[in-house]
Amino acid sequence: MERGLGSKGQELLGAFFNNQKSSSGEIQQIAIKNCRPNPYQPRKQFEVEALEELEQSIKEHGILQPLIVRQSIKGYQIVVGERRFRAAQKAGFSHIPALVKELTDEQMMEIALLENLQREDLSPIEEAQSYEQLIKELGVTQDELAKRLGKSRSHIANMIRLLALPHEITHKISEGKLSMGHGRALLSLKKRDQQIQLSQRIEAESLNVRQVERIIYKWTNKQTKNKEKKSRDLFLQEREENLKERLGTGVKIHKGKRKGKIEIEFTNNEDLERIIKLFDERE
Repeated sequence: MERGLGSKGQELLGAFFNNQKSSSGEIQQIAIKNCRPNPYQPRKQFEVEALEELEQSIKEHGILQPLIVRQSIKGYQIVVGERRFRAAQKAGFSHIPALVKELTDEQMMEIALLENLQREDLSPIEEAQSYEQLIKELGVTQDELAKRLGKSRSHIANMIRLLALPHEITHKISEGKLSMGHGRALLSLKKRDQQIQLSQRIEAESLNVRQVERIIYKWTNKQTKNKEKKSRDLFLQEREENLKERLGTGVKIHKGKRKGKIEIEFTNNEDLERIIKLFDERE
């Protein structure tokens, strides 16, 4: 199982992968022409080279693991195994082995997401979009979704925050030109043009996340033209990161000579209520 995939996710996937019987009995040979991709497939990009390798393997050994499908008005919808389906198509197969399951739309979305997470097949942006879609389609909160998928709530919150970045940046993260860490650092910049400008610099200069954080700190904390700037209090930095992880959102701690303040970001009313609830639970 994929690191970080909780027991809930293991149980859900295990229930389907370990059961080698379909709703009609045994594994069936289904015509490829009658199969359609999963409309809830979270994976948007399929690497050409990986598909070609799978195609060669299928030509030599056949399809060793059956696909999971559900019957629809026009044939079958693929729940798990779209890569095998695509590779079999390219290899010229007419039929594929499959287990036919009776699944709801909700189950299709969850299983497709869990299967991709298990195989580590999703980019950070695809993962974030999947979480956002599930929250919308299932009508659940981030906390409820986290429990259903066996993930931490802060992980889901931090992933979804990436979608607030400009399309130019999310596209680079999807392509692997920028990391999730780069994206999280860029979120601390308020201006869209600054985010895009720095993302271009990251790519051009191959900057790591720590270098990006230092640049952002200089940009957002200009006080004097004097180059003798004191480095931030490590204690405050640790507390800031602590709060970010616990609250699942951006946090800034400002310390003055006599007093200080803590700024906590929220995206909407639901997010605000979630944060307030976290503080209430600690009382």
